[in-house]
Amino acid sequence: MPGERIREVVERLDRVVERARREKSRTGYFAALYRRVTLAVADQLSSVEDPARMERLDVAFAQRYFDAYDGFHAGRPISRCWLLAFQALQRSDLIALQHLVAGINAHINLDLGIAAAQIAPGHALPALRRDFERINDLLAALMPRVQADLADISPLIGRLDAAFGRLDTAVGSFSLGAARDFAWTVALSLAWAPPAVQLVQVRVYDRTATHLGRAALDPPPPASHVFAEIRAQESTSVVDVLDALAG
Repeated sequence: MPGERIREVVERLDRVVERARREKSRTGYFAALYRRVTLAVADQLSSVEDPARMERLDVAFAQRYFDAYDGFHAGRPISRCWLLAFQALQRSDLIALQHLVAGINAHINLDLGIAAAQIAPGHALPALRRDFERINDLLAALMPRVQADLADISPLIGRLDAAFGRLDTAVGSFSLGAARDFAWTVALSLAWAPPAVQLVQVRVYDRTATHLGRAALDPPPPASHVFAEIRAQESTSVVDVLDALAG
């Protein structure tokens, strides 16, 4: 049945969020946002060019996150950009949005291109581009709404608009628009490469995504000062942040 595998992704994300809620763990922050994106994909499934292909992309994309999540909790090696994002969850000096961006960075700048090349290798890739961009469009459309929801637990979150512009444009050094372009570059380079070359390329792209993640987590002044002001007024309750991210 169309959409059934996407519903399975949503159910698994529900379990991640519920575990985070029980444990009061920030690991649920990205999962809560990702659940909203996945539901948006499910809602749009019938309107894309190839619903079955879109579903395969969504599931392969999600599996990259689940593999990183499971690997981190089991102590297995995972990509450096995801390791950075998960380790940062122990930091109480970051605002919720920085945790989200660390996850988005790893998932878009590394995982999305890999998933695209996986389900549409070689000459099949160009036909995927419109559906590929739909996922990015849905994420970009959600970010202003996420900011508005976070305002309930982070009264100064609007300061980021004044400092950096819209959240879907830039947070620290991370740009969702640039990530979209980079993800397609990753897909293009991997789609035609033999497996041995892909392994080398993925390591290079992982290092790039890790560098971008560090810039978002530890930006220089004046960004660091803006984040510190926001953090001073933001709720310290993980459950409250999860409720806000749930929309």
